[in-house]
Amino acid sequence: MRSTYRNSCWQFLALAWSTTFLITSPLLAEEWPQWRGPSGTGVSGEKDLPITWNEQRGILWKVSLPGTGTSTPAIWRDALFVTCHSPDNKLLLLRLDRGDGKVIWKREIGTGDDTREGPRRSKLKFHQYYSVASPSPVTDGKTVVAHFGNGDLAAFDFDGQQLWKRNLQDDHGTYTCWYGHANSPVLFKDQVVSVCLQDSLADLQAKPMESYLVSHDLLTGKLRWKTARKTAAKAEECDAYTTPLLTSIGGGQQLVVMGGNQLDAYEPASGKQLWFLPGLVGGRTVNSPTASGDTIFATRGLKKGLVAVRPSKSGELSPRDIAWQYDEGSPDSCSPVIWNDLLFTVGDDGVARCLDIPTGHLQWKVRLKGSYKASPIAADGRIYFLSIDGLCTVIAASPRFDKLLENKLDDETVASLAVSDGRINIRGKKNLYCVGR
Repeated sequence: MRSTYRNSCWQFLALAWSTTFLITSPLLAEEWPQWRGPSGTGVSGEKDLPITWNEQRGILWKVSLPGTGTSTPAIWRDALFVTCHSPDNKLLLLRLDRGDGKVIWKREIGTGDDTREGPRRSKLKFHQYYSVASPSPVTDGKTVVAHFGNGDLAAFDFDGQQLWKRNLQDDHGTYTCWYGHANSPVLFKDQVVSVCLQDSLADLQAKPMESYLVSHDLLTGKLRWKTARKTAAKAEECDAYTTPLLTSIGGGQQLVVMGGNQLDAYEPASGKQLWFLPGLVGGRTVNSPTASGDTIFATRGLKKGLVAVRPSKSGELSPRDIAWQYDEGSPDSCSPVIWNDLLFTVGDDGVARCLDIPTGHLQWKVRLKGSYKASPIAADGRIYFLSIDGLCTVIAASPRFDKLLENKLDDETVASLAVSDGRINIRGKKNLYCVGR
């Protein structure tokens, strides 16, 4: 009896210890492996995130970056990856320790010069907030891929060894987008998928410039597939700076792309186009689509309206596949974010809106302080809006506007937030911050 009792006690203690270990283990912390997080929608499953901080409070660490950039950090367990364009014109990928911000390694991938000759409508205009280090890195926990606006695409292992490198402009022609290439890559199994959505120049030359999706083997860089993306857009309307959304529709994985006045989806394994919805005339598109269930939410571009699309078939869709459209103001740069049955947006001018997902009805509209380029994130029943001048407004994810707190950092913040292990990483023009409770 004593032996049985003793064994039962040890089993109970072992179970209690292992449960405690699992609860506190960083292995259970949610990763932030790409632009807009694990699902590509800006939604985090993390709990108990910080809601208050400033330069004197709530900052766990702060490190100066060796260059500028607007890319979002990618985080996997104790590794944080970020890209930079240095003052001496080097394109850099850094691995930092997520715990204390210490630089583990730094790799030079190329230079920021892009003086190559090629067909263009006019000289590249480059937006004032654009950086060659605008595309965000992406990782699967073993390999990290960095992409830059000059076309450089390179993969490294977590020890900093380069696996392969190629340049998409060398492979597929000079970029013709007006304001600088900024699309981030995404991973599907053992593939890395990139997009280029650009001015076709169809009215200026006999052979138009292609917009395309292209896939490479994650470990070797070998071309897996390339698909031309054809739309009826012209000139600047062809341009899109969006990142594809990998999501499940009808039980299958689809790669959803918005741009060129068209929303469409592709089979990620082969690049085959599954469906397309043309005629979403607006203009060049900056923000990325998001999803809730089988419904895709995307803006027409140039603030011409936000549509909720429920694809009903393969091939060409019709306006009947648009569940609703909201035309009284849509975001330009900032991607929408969803929490439960509510969709939240913020315009570059700071006007934030909350829409009811089933109906598209406006729940509230409020002007926040500042101007905005970063996309909001949602976590634990809250929405975080980050302005250009370092102000983060935290609100309740509610059909009634409820501002909780405002937090200010002394930096320019164009990159979107990255969340992992109860912490929020904020990439500024000069510094990378980690805030926590």
